[in-house]
Amino acid sequence: MDLLNKNKKNKSQFTILNNDSTDGHGGFGVGTLNLNNVSPVIIDVENERAFVDMGALHARSEVEKRIKFTPNKEEVPNGRPYWIVWVTVDRNEHGPYYAGVAACEMTVDREARRGYKNLAEHVNHMDKALKRKIVVNHMDKKSKKILKDFLQNHNQNMWEHSSEDLKQQLEA
Repeated sequence: MDLLNKNKKNKSQFTILNNDSTDGHGGFGVGTLNLNNVSPVIIDVENERAFVDMGALHARSEVEKRIKFTPNKEEVPNGRPYWIVWVTVDRNEHGPYYAGVAACEMTVDREARRGYKNLAEHVNHMDKALKRKIVVNHMDKKSKKILKDFLQNHNQNMWEHSSEDLKQQLEA
């Protein structure tokens, strides 16, 4: 079920719970990773905005396109700061909520077409978000506020149903 219309430019979309082909039948697809309930939120720190870009699931977000990434931060001294935040949505007795949230740092120098990101961190943090973990303590205050405002504005009920751990970690 889509929460917002994906076709409108700059609109967000969170993917929530879909029929799971690995629901215990033991056939094709057992053991595969189901990404139907995770969405990547990109935080553009300098422009103080956050948006969902599903292309980030395959390292093809608008921020990442046409950029050659390096695992060495020093090689991108003029990079602009970004965060990719993996947000997993689940449903409990109160309804949908933000179940797992894990942030990964990224810098991009668009002019030089170079960027920094730690691919292992991106994979591990996506896995943590899928496992309903909250990993945002390492974010700077400004980025935490942008993310918190985005999640609250996206759906206040989902925010209210989310864990106290998430709310406390996003306090600036």
